[in-house]
Amino acid sequence: MASEKAPLPFTYTFMAGAIAGVSEILVMYPLDVVKTRVQLQTAGATGADAYSGMLDCFQKIVRNEGFSRLYRGITAPILMEAPKRATKFAANDKWGKFYRDAFGQVKMTQSLSVLTGASAGATEAFVVVPFELVKIRLQDKASASKYNGMIDVVIKTVRNEGVLAMYNGLESTLWRHIFWNAGYFGCIFQVKELLPKSDNKKGQMANDIVAGTVGGTVGTILNTPMDVVKSRIQNTIKVPGQVPKYNWAFPAVATVAKEEGFAALYKGFIPKVLRLGPGGGILLVVYTNVMDYFRKMRDEAQKL
Repeated sequence: MASEKAPLPFTYTFMAGAIAGVSEILVMYPLDVVKTRVQLQTAGATGADAYSGMLDCFQKIVRNEGFSRLYRGITAPILMEAPKRATKFAANDKWGKFYRDAFGQVKMTQSLSVLTGASAGATEAFVVVPFELVKIRLQDKASASKYNGMIDVVIKTVRNEGVLAMYNGLESTLWRHIFWNAGYFGCIFQVKELLPKSDNKKGQMANDIVAGTVGGTVGTILNTPMDVVKSRIQNTIKVPGQVPKYNWAFPAVATVAKEEGFAALYKGFIPKVLRLGPGGGILLVVYTNVMDYFRKMRDEAQKL
């Protein structure tokens, strides 16, 4: 039992996070496309560009643009999900050890779980910003004719707006990931403490699904306003001499709330929570099982 609980090297934690991330994105990506479309919709949208909700958006995309459009821009997130989720879990593991040592705690506590998750989220944000910008611009219907694919977005963005434009929305992305990861990992700790302990694999997986889904749902409730303004900031083309309407996270939140109402800050919430709620469960289950597999491989190798 002691060997099973012994920590694995950083490489294994990173690989397990990467596998979990790619698994989640392949299953849940169409909901991300719908979420982004709804978030980018402004009050003046009409006709085929006006969506009354998640199902309406889904139907109009399929009817007017084809089913494959639901997977447009997936190359960027697939390439992103491996380092993104790998960074999420590996950073959470490293920050957890750092804070336990710093505060003299032998075991993780609720407050340390929140702090660790927030720190992991901030770390993760620096990895994902360029990929997020590419994804947002490919998913936006108005940009469909501007770009031929992921590389084309990068080339045109750098040429027209400068290299630093690839990090547009860094500040709002930092807040988005800090809020989500703090809620996600904090809830996972609390829910696992409340659930009855299981002594078999099936029960453990059920607990992970419940804990991960609750964590993903709470994280989504906390970070959706930042996700809305992040999408708008990253979809804004920088023009020299002009101050963008959406520039910094909290002023952008105030602008959206003032012009479109508070509810606009939760645009795309339903597809987002339907993705990241169950997606959080998928992440935790895949990550836990891959880590268990790696531990089994290590233990068998040590017996040789």
